[in-house]
Amino acid sequence: MANPQPSRIFFVFLVVVVLAAAGVGAAVLYEFNKTKAATAILTVQNGDNVTVNYIGVFGSGAQTGRVFDTSLYSVASNNLSYPKSLEYTPRASVTAYTPLGVHVGAYAPASGYTIGNLTFNSVVTGFWQGLLGLPGNQSHTIVVPPDLGYGPQNQSCLLTAPLVLTVPVLTLVPISEFGKLYPNGTETVGAEFADPTYGWTDSVFAVNATTVTLMALATVGQKSTPQGLPFTVSSVNATTIVLSSLLTPASAGLVLGHATNGGLCGSTEFIVSAVNFSTGTMTENFNREVTGETLDFVVTVVDIFPG
Repeated sequence: MANPQPSRIFFVFLVVVVLAAAGVGAAVLYEFNKTKAATAILTVQNGDNVTVNYIGVFGSGAQTGRVFDTSLYSVASNNLSYPKSLEYTPRASVTAYTPLGVHVGAYAPASGYTIGNLTFNSVVTGFWQGLLGLPGNQSHTIVVPPDLGYGPQNQSCLLTAPLVLTVPVLTLVPISEFGKLYPNGTETVGAEFADPTYGWTDSVFAVNATTVTLMALATVGQKSTPQGLPFTVSSVNATTIVLSSLLTPASAGLVLGHATNGGLCGSTEFIVSAVNFSTGTMTENFNREVTGETLDFVVTVVDIFPG
C-alpha cells in the first residue's frame, strides 16, 4: 500500500507556524539587544562635553592637602574639613557654585564655547585626559603633574628680598601726594596717625608749601607687617629704624605677601617660597600658586553629552 502523502494544506500550515515562531524569536532578541544597549553604562569619551563637580587639592609642595578651588559650596564653606590654600578665592555667591562645563579634548577654544544654556571650558590637559572612561555619578581622583597642568615655574617671576629692612625716622612727602599716601592723616604739625605701611604711629614734624615731613614713632619690639609679612622693630636710633623678619625656613610656601609697588608677572600677590638665613634673604614668588605643583582633583561627572 502506498505511503500516505501529507496534504498540501498541512504543509503550508507547518511552514507558516515555523516562520511565525522565528519572527517572534527575532523580535524578542531585537528588543533584548535594544534594552541592553540602552542600559549600558555611558562613559566619557574624547570629543564629549561634560559637566563635572570637583575639588582641587595640592598634591605636592608646602600646601599639600589644601583646597585651591572647588565647584561645591559645601566644600567652599567648610574651612575646618577643607583648609584652603593661600591664594584661594571664594566665589561671589552661593549660586556661583555649579558643576563645571568641560570639553573633553585638545581643541576647545581657550575661552570655551556655549551650547544651549551651558558653557564648556577648555581645561588643562591632565584634567580632561583624567575624565576619559569615567561614568557618571562616581567620584574619582585625577592626579595632574605640572607638565599636564600649569607647567613649571617662571623663574623671572621670582624676586629676592632682604630679611632685614632699614627705614628712615624722618620721611619727606610731597604735599601733592600726601592725601593719597596717607589717607587717614592731616597736614598739621603734631598730628598723629597710623602708618599705612608699617603700622606704627607717624607724627607730622613739619609742613611747608611743598613738603610734609613725617617722624616715625616706632619702638623696639614693636611688630610690623610691611607687605603683609611679619617683622619686628629690632633697633631705633635718631635717624634709622631697623626691622628684622620673623620668617624662618619652615615658613617657605606658607606665607602670602602683597607687593606695595609694581609686583611681577602681572601680579601684586606673592608667596614666600624660600627663606635663607645664610644669605639674609627671602624669595618672593609671583607665579600662580598652582604653577609647578602636582594637583589632585576629586571629580564627579554629573552629565555626559556625547560629541
